[in-house]
Amino acid sequence: MTHSLSTTTRGQRPRVALVTCSTLPDLDADDRLALAAMAGRGIDAEPAVWDDPGVCWSGFDLAILRSTWDYPPRRDEFLAWARGVPRLANPAELVARNTDKHYLLRLAATGAPVVATRWLAPDESWRAPRSGEWVIKPAVGAGSVDAGRYDATRPSQRAQAQAHTRRLQAAGRAVLVQPYMPAVDRDGETALIFLGGRYSHAVRKGAMLDGPYAGVDGLFKPEQIEPVEPTPAQRDAADTVLRALTGWVRMDLADLLYARVDLVDDEAGRPLLLELELTEPSLYLGFALGAAGRFADAVAVRLERVGGGADRRR
Repeated sequence: MTHSLSTTTRGQRPRVALVTCSTLPDLDADDRLALAAMAGRGIDAEPAVWDDPGVCWSGFDLAILRSTWDYPPRRDEFLAWARGVPRLANPAELVARNTDKHYLLRLAATGAPVVATRWLAPDESWRAPRSGEWVIKPAVGAGSVDAGRYDATRPSQRAQAQAHTRRLQAAGRAVLVQPYMPAVDRDGETALIFLGGRYSHAVRKGAMLDGPYAGVDGLFKPEQIEPVEPTPAQRDAADTVLRALTGWVRMDLADLLYARVDLVDDEAGRPLLLELELTEPSLYLGFALGAAGRFADAVAVRLERVGGGADRRR
């Protein structure tokens, strides 16, 4: 059912910022679907660049993190900005935890099914194994940037893996080393999207990593994304992950405007958490009928919870 908003107590339509970065000032195509859906529910939404000093964030009834994909090299600055936004979704304290992949450690400790991960501090030595395929990526990163896949049976790729790790560490970055799951090449990753704390839809993403890291070209492959119906095991795994999260951060699932749970299968077919995206994930609104409307409905509910603009200052 469509959730429409009336005007605020000051007679104004709610004003919402979809927060983006300077390289995508008009949002990406998927997020633009949300603009029309919110307009149909009486919400005025517009893109706003997070580090634009001319934006008055207190002038919005709600600021929604979307395509802020340039934050990893400026994470401290990004978090300081997030803490200063009066009404941010998802909230700044959750963003602080989610933008460093060490959150996987905490979720695994609570029993969530997480891909096995070796963590390397910037000053920690590491020697590449001689068997298996491995993924190397930074603890703070987005969009598979600085992530690579290495076949440890090949001496040249072992050397590349070693060099990749040292390059990240030399820049002061913590590193994750994970086994590459062969099922990804066959079945891809499954991303389950939750809006307003409720399951909305899912997509299957083809394998993103096909070899050593060689730059950002070709990382996003829209032709390899398709809608999918998750299996009962995938739904259970996603629910387990979100229960673990809400228990850890002591918040209700409804407090999440959106969440994306990325799963891969192990060799036994058991879904494992690859990443839990709570900050700036693509939500694939264009891949499921009604998804943009469900997003807009979740925004309308959040606006009612934060007061619908009664305290907004222009």
